[in-house]
Amino acid sequence: MKDRPIETYRPAYPEIPLDEANVDADPFAQFARWLNDAMTLDDVLEPNAMALATVGKDGHASARMVLLRGFDERGLTFFTNYESRKATDLESHQTAALLFYWEPLHRQVRIEGDVARIAPAESDAYFAQRPRGHRLGAWASPQSRPVADRAALEAKLRKHERDFEGRDVDRPPFWGGYRLRPTRFEFWQGRLNRLHDRIAYDRAPEGWRILRLAP
Repeated sequence: MKDRPIETYRPAYPEIPLDEANVDADPFAQFARWLNDAMTLDDVLEPNAMALATVGKDGHASARMVLLRGFDERGLTFFTNYESRKATDLESHQTAALLFYWEPLHRQVRIEGDVARIAPAESDAYFAQRPRGHRLGAWASPQSRPVADRAALEAKLRKHERDFEGRDVDRPPFWGGYRLRPTRFEFWQGRLNRLHDRIAYDRAPEGWRILRLAP
């Protein structure tokens, strides 16, 4: 059986130049610009979806999709169970990498940096605005750990529905947010003939240093 090629050729994807002369000097502002572009497109279902890559205590890498829930000059915030595999990784190696990919725009953003838990009050505020079902699910799921079957998971959910009947659902002590403080951004814009544009920002004592990378 002959191998089937998996590379596709799209001669008509949009040419959107990315140049050192027209990017923002602040990578957070540049990121906000690109995220906003993605949010305006109907065919990008979750523009805030990002791959989170971590390294475990054993030195093995792991990646999964999570959702960006906020960002400012301090960094990018996401939430999880503090007993999950991703959280265990982050507690042992407090660095991580993020990757956004917006296919219709043929754009990706890579972000690397140090990670730390956010303040409990920030986690409380975010948890309080989640739908009630999501809050109950946070209590019910022993994230990343084995469960007997789906029925066992749903039974735990029903138990917590009874526990919180008639009252607000508090944030579990094992659930909360992390913030990645970037030390590096890379903005990637697809171009024809594989001559893609790659503009990187490296954090330096005097500010952000901008450089072009070969595709």
